[in-house]
Amino acid sequence: MSLVFTLMATKTESDSSLRSKKELTEKFLQLRKQALEDGVYDSYLREVFLKHANKGSTKRFTLFGSRKLFIASAVFVVLGIIYYNCPFTYQDVLDEFYTSRCLVENSAILGEIARPLADCGICRGLSEVPIINNLSEEEFVEKYAYTGRPALVRGETGNWTAFEVFSFDYFKELYTETPDAFEITENECQFFSYQSRFSSLEEMFNMSKERANYEEGQEHWYIGWSNCVADVAKKLRKHYQKPHFLPKDSETSSLDWIFMGWSGDGAAMHLDQVQRPSWQAQIKGEKTWYLLPPPECEDVCNALEVTVKKGDIILLDTNQWYHSTYIHEGEMSITIGSEYD
Repeated sequence: MSLVFTLMATKTESDSSLRSKKELTEKFLQLRKQALEDGVYDSYLREVFLKHANKGSTKRFTLFGSRKLFIASAVFVVLGIIYYNCPFTYQDVLDEFYTSRCLVENSAILGEIARPLADCGICRGLSEVPIINNLSEEEFVEKYAYTGRPALVRGETGNWTAFEVFSFDYFKELYTETPDAFEITENECQFFSYQSRFSSLEEMFNMSKERANYEEGQEHWYIGWSNCVADVAKKLRKHYQKPHFLPKDSETSSLDWIFMGWSGDGAAMHLDQVQRPSWQAQIKGEKTWYLLPPPECEDVCNALEVTVKKGDIILLDTNQWYHSTYIHEGEMSITIGSEYD
């Protein structure tokens, strides 16, 4: 296992130690040989990953019950990225990893292998998610903006009209009446069906009225998507504003993120690849977030959970915190948010 930790340490060493591609390749070849001799293949890694990344689970993200064994057996996959000249610089991985043509198919497993090690300051000493009323810009910048530490903010959304306007029917009409909205969404935005088995946003909006309202006997659904349709964004942003605690010179993403669905499991435990921290406002319903620190911080940090109610905003760096969600019974949950810099 010393070889594994040598490779992990390589990431934090000076650039000069990374210049020897031959030496690094030899180390990965050794790991690959060891893994193959042990009978560990990519298909098996994927099976175990899916088994342990159960929706709503608050278990720590440890494959095979051990981070060490996961690294020792899985890192051979990365060899294909290096050996065949695909991107592997840690800064470039987040930008190019999921679009590069590499020997090994991109997956959550490879994303985990390539993930930079976290600074455990994002979670050290936290036993619960702080709840702040009327967060000021100064406190936000000092304690939360770029520290990776989560928070729940109240008293920030009182004048938004989104609470009265946003609904399944509103979004459906907005996208249906906006020219090319579904085509743009299909080609340029992201859509997450989760366990709902929809193939696109358009298909989701075409579900039956009975299922849309989650009437008795109907199949549960929960979905999320990014809006990159400019005309839709203009109309959406008439009904909510950038939170006041964000610094005036901060830049928010041009994308809106919308999550919507009924009581039951929301997103399964996962880590995002969006590069920037985000805020998400609960417009309707209630949703509980389950947060896990990165595996390298599990000895000094705790698993957390927090329930976000109508009007609350959660601040979270979803690139560093593993997270899943659960929707409470009652009103359909609608969440809108964006990234900030």
